[in-house]
Amino acid sequence: MRGTLFIVATPIGNLADISHRAIQVLKDVDLIAAEDTRHTRKLLQHYGITTKTIIYHEHNEQARTEELIAQLQQGKTIALVSDAGTPAISDPGFRLVHAAAEQGLPVVALPGPSALVTALVGSGLPTDEFFFAGFLPARSSARQQRLSELRSLPATLIFYEAPHRLSATLVDANKILGERRAVVARELTKLHEEFRRGLLSELVSYYSAEEPRGEIVLLIDREEISSLTSTVTQESIGTLVERFESEGLDHRASLKKAARELGLSRAEAYRRLVVERK
Repeated sequence: MRGTLFIVATPIGNLADISHRAIQVLKDVDLIAAEDTRHTRKLLQHYGITTKTIIYHEHNEQARTEELIAQLQQGKTIALVSDAGTPAISDPGFRLVHAAAEQGLPVVALPGPSALVTALVGSGLPTDEFFFAGFLPARSSARQQRLSELRSLPATLIFYEAPHRLSATLVDANKILGERRAVVARELTKLHEEFRRGLLSELVSYYSAEEPRGEIVLLIDREEISSLTSTVTQESIGTLVERFESEGLDHRASLKKAARELGLSRAEAYRRLVVERK
């Protein structure tokens, strides 16, 4: 009987963010393939897991994949983990999963933490459509080219970024994408978790004076502010709220939607509504 490859998501910060199923799989498998065994050992020790580990990272991925596939074919069960979050998402793993699938070996993916999803749902930006682009190129010219390719996508854009490059990336994003709402999500699930929201130009100003620390996710709205406002007629904020209420939304949801279409914060939209109705 051939073995099974389990793809196991691990916490992105808070060690409590792991499922009972993931813990049980890590205890039961014959081997854990980890990006950094020293880092993973802290998690395993925390939960009393003594399973043998082996290093699997981008520098030995090709050779180690062949070795692990051979063990799976011999009936061994293997769990694939990365340092944090879901394996194969901007981390090693794709090559091994692809090879296992090509060989007809069972592959079981366990749901769990992912920085990009955590950042998205907490950002306040649209979640109906999003595009994850991983890390942008380090060089400005290549980064601008990549941003140009993504400019017309009708989706919230999500990137991982290094702290020392964030300021330059924000400058390039503002230049290529125009003025858009954006969010910098930092140190998610950790002690110093932060969501900093604002227009791209505002974030450019903030991070030009203060270099951030920690793991960063950058999210950018799908449309320019000018594009958002140009699609709205001369209707007032009150008229928009009334129209959305007539379509079935409650007052709070109507105000939120009107604020989004006008490119306003909810607080500013509420202030204008009060002024209009005096």
